[in-house]
Amino acid sequence: MDFDLSKPQQMLQQSAREFLSRECNHEKVRELMGTADGFDSKLWQGIADQGWTGIVVPEEFGGLGLGVVELACVAEEMGRAVYTGPYLSTVWASAVIARAANEGPKAQYLEKICSGELIATVAQLETAASWNAEDATLKAEKKGTSYVLNGRKEQVTDAGIAQVMVVLAKTGEDLSLLVVPTNAEGVKITATPGLDSTRKLYAVDFDNVTIPETELLESGYRAKEAFDQASAVATVALCAEMVGGMQWVLDESVEYVKTRQQFGKPVGIYQAVQHKCADMLLFTESSRSAVYFAAWALNENDGGARLAVSAAKVYCSDAARETGNRGIQVHGGIGFTWEHNMHLYYKRFKSSEIMFGDSTYHREEIAKQIVDENEG
Repeated sequence: MDFDLSKPQQMLQQSAREFLSRECNHEKVRELMGTADGFDSKLWQGIADQGWTGIVVPEEFGGLGLGVVELACVAEEMGRAVYTGPYLSTVWASAVIARAANEGPKAQYLEKICSGELIATVAQLETAASWNAEDATLKAEKKGTSYVLNGRKEQVTDAGIAQVMVVLAKTGEDLSLLVVPTNAEGVKITATPGLDSTRKLYAVDFDNVTIPETELLESGYRAKEAFDQASAVATVALCAEMVGGMQWVLDESVEYVKTRQQFGKPVGIYQAVQHKCADMLLFTESSRSAVYFAAWALNENDGGARLAVSAAKVYCSDAARETGNRGIQVHGGIGFTWEHNMHLYYKRFKSSEIMFGDSTYHREEIAKQIVDENEG
């Protein structure tokens, strides 16, 4: 593998940085945080016009047909900007749809997602808050040519602005993946508070929601396979977001300690402060290496891709939190205030730490994978 981005990938990342610096600065982020849904239609259409909503969608369905590395390039810049909107949710949903066998929903939804016409999300978590797909309990009972859904999903990102949800459910003992319109009869969406106001969360109740069987994406073991593959792509995108945020915290902190004076000297001359900056550099660069290796492994269908994704999430979950801690510490009192932007990144780090499973969850996944390989 190459240990640097290719020229086109570098150009993509640079264009993402320029666009987000212009269209999604911190003032814009704070404005969106204060709204009920955190959504700006003009910003969203601008992102779609860049082609980012279809980065990993095949060209035949209106996407760019690129890979996970390119997705990570864009996601890193979104993390740097603390982008507020339904990008990650929609990418996750489109990845699930693209990997399903049912061609009907692919043709129906993917092109609209790529054009920015459709916003999508994924409803997975329930009361138990397990990121294991097999732990889903929401019922999707087959009745004639329809499925009837009953149950509740928790922490569904961007459900308040999405037009469709990919819902993970159980039909008997089998997993099912269904596309459910958010305005379907019997669907109730309730906003729920969260630490990170840049990522809106909702609870979704399903009360005898009837969905035609044509909206079934996949069932049985193939549903789990498609869902796990798509979740791995979304996990890498989330980790890349964390890397971008860590880079901002590092850059901001280094600049601050060069100019902040104490007793007539910049605080950056003190070794204790330098050590914290060095820690942040180590966390950021090590996380970046883990993320882009995982992205490359997914692109190449490498046998160790699942292990690489879990390793990246383990490291990034812990590293982002610790980078946020040190960033606030080197800023002193100002780092704790609402006026400073450091808290935007710290809260994003904390929410990202548990999304798609925290470091403890993925350490257990790594252990399971190693045991399975040894037994195999």
